[in-house]
Amino acid sequence: MPFAVYILASQRNGTLYVGVTRDLGRRVEQHRAGLGSAFTRRYGVIRLVYAEAFDRAEDAIAREKQVKGWNRAWKLKLIEAANPDWLEISADL
Repeated sequence: MPFAVYILASQRNGTLYVGVTRDLGRRVEQHRAGLGSAFTRRYGVIRLVYAEAFDRAEDAIAREKQVKGWNRAWKLKLIEAANPDWLEISADL
């Protein structure tokens, strides 16, 4: 997965974080180790619940901006369409 847009959650229907990265596995591990963003560290947002792959950085960044601009209900629908049980997904997708 060259580039990924991902959503982390603190718990089901909890606090959400939307990000973009070139190395999803490394980035998720950074978040879990408290080395990600201050926001994820502060609110315990470490469960990977959604990810989308992109070949081009420009496409991934555009999608991240789009999803970040959505209201919470739309983000929840996106997660639940792909992961209805809010299970932790593998960063190795």
